[in-house]
Amino acid sequence: MADLVGVFAASHTPVMLNFPDAVEEADRSAVYDEFRKLGAALAATKPQTVIVISDDHLHNFFLDNLPAFCIGAADSYASPAEHWLAVDRHALRGDSALSAHVLGEALEAGFDPAFSMQLTLDHGVLTPLVLAGLSRQVAIVPILVNCVQPPLPTMARCLQWGRFLSTAIRSYRGCERVAILATGGISHDVATPRMGMINEAFDREFLRLLELDDSEQLLRFATDHVNEAGNGAEEIRNWLMAHGAAAGHRFELQFYRPLHKWYTGIGMARWHTGDAS
Repeated sequence: MADLVGVFAASHTPVMLNFPDAVEEADRSAVYDEFRKLGAALAATKPQTVIVISDDHLHNFFLDNLPAFCIGAADSYASPAEHWLAVDRHALRGDSALSAHVLGEALEAGFDPAFSMQLTLDHGVLTPLVLAGLSRQVAIVPILVNCVQPPLPTMARCLQWGRFLSTAIRSYRGCERVAILATGGISHDVATPRMGMINEAFDREFLRLLELDDSEQLLRFATDHVNEAGNGAEEIRNWLMAHGAAAGHRFELQFYRPLHKWYTGIGMARWHTGDAS
């Protein structure tokens, strides 16, 4: 049986790679240092595979074909999908056996995900892995959540997915150590007049409720107020999946800073789960 040895979350935004000088040197250094710390902490859990929960920014899917959840089921993934992302093109190593297990367990448990063997992964997956120094170091199973275009999966469903995911991992016999990295958010707005505006109050309350671990309050706040934090804030669904997978283990916010010139509330956190606590 596999152990869930670590659960982590981090914001993603391509401008951290494309426009590093848009922010003050102190801010840039702080963010990059925290990503390196996150990468070291994740690596210290010695995972054989990392399940990366992110979203597709209309590169693999579009408005006429947009699954709520899609499990990557390939042995490798081309990246990045964006030709303009300032990172060398390289393949991310996959774990198709674990992907198949999660898919089968999901169907048995009453979930109905799509799956794909042809994903080209974008900045949502790649940026955190690159900044954490992990993109060439770990095998991954990507799970892509529709955080882009309504109808979106509910916040409650994403929390349920996370709870299911921890059970599916622990029933897997193909390896012994699996970690989760959720990426996205927190507050930001893309391609609207509000781009660059950050709702710090929303971010801090969402993070506080993760620490409080009251699912009812957390889901009510996320559902009722996400629209106040920008269209990109819908990616808090990925954090909720990680929170569900952590199954009540202690949440620790490791870094938060609102960076308007990077358009995003940048956060990094972990849940103290598994034997890495």
